[in-house]
This record gives sequence, C-alpha cells and structure tokens, in this order.
Amino acid sequence: MSLHDDIVAALKKVYDPEIPVDVYEMGLIYDVDSDAQGRTAIRMTLTAPNCPVAGSLPAEIERAVRAVPGVTEVAVELTFDPPWSKERMSEAARLTLGMEDPAPDMVPLTRLRR
Repeated sequence: MSLHDDIVAALKKVYDPEIPVDVYEMGLIYDVDSDAQGRTAIRMTLTAPNCPVAGSLPAEIERAVRAVPGVTEVAVELTFDPPWSKERMSEAARLTLGMEDPAPDMVPLTRLRR
C-alpha cells in the first residue's frame, strides 16, 4: 500500500462520537496530500460550523495520521468552503445511516403480496 492508502486507512478509524460512520466515509475529508518526505496536509470540514466536536475532531485526525509509519509532519486545515452536504457521503455511509434505499429499483415484497 502507498502512504496515501495508509493515511486513508487511519482516517477510516476516526469517528465522530455521535455518528456511527468514519470521517472519511462521511465525506469530511476534502483532501489528503503527502510529499516524498512524509509531510502531510489534510483539508477537512465538519457537518456544521457549530459541531460539538469542532475542537477535538481535527486533533484526533492529526493524531491518527501522525501515527502512520512514514508520516513525518501533519497539518490539518479546517474549512467550511465548500460547506459539507450529505452528497459528500459515500454510498456505504448513507446505507449505514439509513439515508439510501439499498435496492431502489426493487419493488417491496409487501406490494407484491395480495
């Protein structure tokens, strides 16, 4: 795996305590950039500017990425431009949160029974 893949794997272990989906699948991570020396920049957002974990989640992300072998420095930038929206979530995240029908083209069994 590449350093980028290792960083993404680390990000997928970080959760907002109120949401059962990791920050990467939630679409909170806008960009991951690392150079050959392991200096890494993370651009991220929160679901809302007044999010209760605004003070702690960026630091948790920094700790998780700093622990990845090969990462020498980490800078986390918190931005609200563009604002987060549920469209940034992965399909797996939407399914986990019940925001998407897993088989939208199928007719529910209750409609087939008479």
